[in-house]
Amino acid sequence: MSSNKPRSITPGGGFFSDLSMRVKLIIRLMGDSRVSPIIKLLPIFSMIYLFFPDVPGPIDDAAIIWLGSYLFVELCPPAVVQEHMDALKRVIPAQWKDAGPDAHTVDAEYRETSSSGGEENQP
Repeated sequence: MSSNKPRSITPGGGFFSDLSMRVKLIIRLMGDSRVSPIIKLLPIFSMIYLFFPDVPGPIDDAAIIWLGSYLFVELCPPAVVQEHMDALKRVIPAQWKDAGPDAHTVDAEYRETSSSGGEENQP
């Protein structure tokens, strides 16, 4: 039924996972002193544009934010970006442990009793 070989838990992919990873990376890079303050203005200005757009519409807002975040990560020093990506993707090693045939299972019912010596209080 179950094998005793170790299993690893790897994070799943997908749009929202990638988006959250990108946001975490940008936050970490914004706090890193090795990234130029001038480059840090890109995501700040793209967020300002979100609140004060020149042209109404959600498509251009999304494009400006995507372009600002993309250029910010691309203009950061590659070694710094890689360091933060490695830290974000770090997998905690673990092994699955089955209970096995010698595990003890207790089948019981739950019942509330009063704390006054086993007698139930009546209103």
